[in-house]
Amino acid sequence: MLKDITLGQYFPGKTVVHRLDPRTKLVLMIAYITALFIAKGLFAYLFMFAVLLTCLTISKIKPKAILRGLRPVFIIIIFTVVLNIFFIRGETILFKYGIIEITAEGVITAVFMASRLMMLIVSTFLLTYTTSPIALTNGLEKMLNPLKKIKLPVHEFAMMMSIALRFIPTLIEETDKIISAQKSRGADFETGGLIKRAKSVLPIIVPLFISAFRRADELATAMESRCYHGGEGRTSMKVLRLSPIDYIALLFGAAIVASVILLGIYTN
Repeated sequence: MLKDITLGQYFPGKTVVHRLDPRTKLVLMIAYITALFIAKGLFAYLFMFAVLLTCLTISKIKPKAILRGLRPVFIIIIFTVVLNIFFIRGETILFKYGIIEITAEGVITAVFMASRLMMLIVSTFLLTYTTSPIALTNGLEKMLNPLKKIKLPVHEFAMMMSIALRFIPTLIEETDKIISAQKSRGADFETGGLIKRAKSVLPIIVPLFISAFRRADELATAMESRCYHGGEGRTSMKVLRLSPIDYIALLFGAAIVASVILLGIYTN
């Protein structure tokens, strides 16, 4: 299960999506998420799914990687579906037994909520899959540059976000190694009640925290030895510049939001 967590991984490529400016991809992701929450009705959701599928096809990200990334959040999706089915009330009753009541409105809402959640997660994956941590840091810092006027540490914040994303796969791999080591010593993480399973997690959490703090200390030492003193006066080896493809992509993002709004007006 831990190996299925792919958030923070980067798959190098030379596609149009990979070549887009990181600022463009951040804006497009925000636009897509906004459109997802605006979307109402079947046609709007089908349109959003078609847009996401097109982006995935262009980026040449393997469907296996997407499905592997969705597997760890499958329980959350199922939980969301169950909550909407049993707690959304409507006029068209499909099933009723005692206090349990399932309506057509609840089922439709559950399907839409699950679809929205999956598309939201996959769009986030698409950003990290096609953007290197360094490019993502530079893009985020450039977008937040106006906040420097109110003395906010923009560079440090962007660097912190990049390091967090970069070390997600590393910590997952470390956790998997610790679990394997504990199992080889006779540890049992799969049987017993809830309390027993919670106690069995302690032999994993303690060494994982120690390992994380050790890696953080090593990283801090490495940055200090390279005379890192924050973002004041720093320059970039690769200066970010928007290309014609970026402007076309931004227009495409604006068209998506406008289309979802129009679909909501004319199809409902």
